[in-house]
Amino acid sequence: MTTTEHGLEELRREATYGSYGEEVERDIPKIDMSNFFARKAEITEDLWQAATGIGFFQLFNHGIPETLIDEAFALSARFFDLPQEAKAHYPLKPGTNAGWEYKAQVRPSTGTADQKESYQITLPRMKGLWPTGAEVAQFKSTMLAFERHNWALAMRVLSCFADRLGFETDTFTEGHDPEDPGYQSTLRLIHYLGMEDAKPEDFKFWRAGAHTDFDCLTLLHQKEGQGGLQLCPGKDAQGRAVAWTDVPPLGGVVTCNIGDMLMRWSDDKLLSNLHRVRMPKPGESLGPRYSMAYFAQANMETVLQGPEGKYEAMTGHDYIQMRLGANFGKK
Repeated sequence: MTTTEHGLEELRREATYGSYGEEVERDIPKIDMSNFFARKAEITEDLWQAATGIGFFQLFNHGIPETLIDEAFALSARFFDLPQEAKAHYPLKPGTNAGWEYKAQVRPSTGTADQKESYQITLPRMKGLWPTGAEVAQFKSTMLAFERHNWALAMRVLSCFADRLGFETDTFTEGHDPEDPGYQSTLRLIHYLGMEDAKPEDFKFWRAGAHTDFDCLTLLHQKEGQGGLQLCPGKDAQGRAVAWTDVPPLGGVVTCNIGDMLMRWSDDKLLSNLHRVRMPKPGESLGPRYSMAYFAQANMETVLQGPEGKYEAMTGHDYIQMRLGANFGKK
């Protein structure tokens, strides 16, 4: 399959997943990352089983300080509380994956915009996009520290996959080098809009429509009490995504999923599965929902080539540009 055909197939696949389906309970693997170097073989086996099965897993004892996570959430909320005209000074520009956007992400699965706003931090592209200290004090320093902690955790997970795939241990670490000007990994702060004044018909939409991520690995931080994330690791006989499972927003854990880039890079051994964010159910909070996601995406010049050569080689830059159009329109 050529690169173009592969990209079009991914977009066609997403476009078929807009129905609500049914909800089922599943166990989400929880993986202890403590004593990483002493326990790496055990951790690798646990990660491999999760990533080749359900495609989702939750990490605990992961090493990111809870105080830093709490500070990042607080500053994220302060940024989104700024007036629209202030946030508009830091716009997400076409093809950059950096800056602020409001209801700009349109999912092929729904054809409608996600009910959210986001602010994306892609380090080499942030010139002129940081809010001032007068707007949100200590924002830049805190987010830089938080971004680097997420990078380090992602690289530990990816080093385990490198070992199982037969790559050199640091293959993915070198391919996501943050000192390289072609660094593409992104920290995304997300604010799903509150539904307190919503009309009944508004609940027919999604906070985020069904999709797969187009990175290598996603690290998601959720706030307790602000649920809605659901995953779907399989399809029915007609190829429809019908059985969805809630992913609880647990304190002290980082929820991870495999992205399309790593699925391709692993010759489809590691599974990038569907997920979405549903609207609140009766009895659940109608208030805003905040989350923070780190997307580990290979650097622009990194060559993606699986161990068995199932797909033609392509660079990280070409892959990301191929996929950006799916979620942000023709940009």
